[in-house]
Amino acid sequence: MLRKIITKIKKRLFNDIYANNEKQMILNGKILSRQIKSITTATSLSEVEFSIFSQFGDDGIIQWLIQNIDIPNKTFIEFGVENFSESNTRFLMMNNNWSGFVMDGDEGNIQELKSQYYYWKYDLASQAIFINKNNINDLIATQNFHKDVGILHIDLDGNDYYIWDAINVIEPIIVIVEYNSVFGKDRAISTIYDDDFFRTNAHFSNLLFGCSIKSLYLLAQTKGYSFIGCNDGGNNAYFIRNDKINNIIKSVNLEDGYVESKYRESRDKNGNLTLLNKVEARNLLKGVEVYNTELNNIESF
Repeated sequence: MLRKIITKIKKRLFNDIYANNEKQMILNGKILSRQIKSITTATSLSEVEFSIFSQFGDDGIIQWLIQNIDIPNKTFIEFGVENFSESNTRFLMMNNNWSGFVMDGDEGNIQELKSQYYYWKYDLASQAIFINKNNINDLIATQNFHKDVGILHIDLDGNDYYIWDAINVIEPIIVIVEYNSVFGKDRAISTIYDDDFFRTNAHFSNLLFGCSIKSLYLLAQTKGYSFIGCNDGGNNAYFIRNDKINNIIKSVNLEDGYVESKYRESRDKNGNLTLLNKVEARNLLKGVEVYNTELNNIESF
């Protein structure tokens, strides 16, 4: 009995310390948000980056964008959030009180999210489901958001291109989509669509996922969006709906806005990290079939 009481006290103390630490992190984020608001001539998105809950500097980019774009509906949708502890919209929710809808394919991740101390404090809906191009619009429609959603962030490590292409029930003002730097910037290519795509099953290296930046760049043009650049981590591309481009938030061409990632996440057949550089990674994928989204055919990587 005493052991259970001690364990409960320890857990409560840990949660209190964790929550207080996050309050300090959010306070620091508020200060940084005010500082970047004055930046009106950013030559790249890296100039406004900072990280509170985002893996890279996306928290800063998002804060800078929402302070310089008219966004009537303070809503966000993010796919592939895992347990939401490290995500691109969590600081937006906790700092700016935006409402949101997040999804992840792992039931355990969503249950963990729902158990967090902050979950009840905000207008956040969540669902554990594996997203595909046939169910995405119905899933979004369940939330009854205005079609002018503030931010849509797609990070699925797989069918990212096809999901954005399929979405037609909303017209987000800001769209953030993960791209695969291993695919380079010169070819408009993606993995071949598969409802059940899982990157580790697709190729043991974990390098065969998502799409190239060029495939997103061309898709954005057809959907009425302008490319404004990438985060400094080289994994997220940013697009703004054309009617919201202004004298501060400006479009850039693919060559100027592209950032190649430096991180190395390749694996061997036993799942061990191999730390291949980009040249080695691309050589490993040679001959693998990919889909050319510009030419609409399957070809070799």
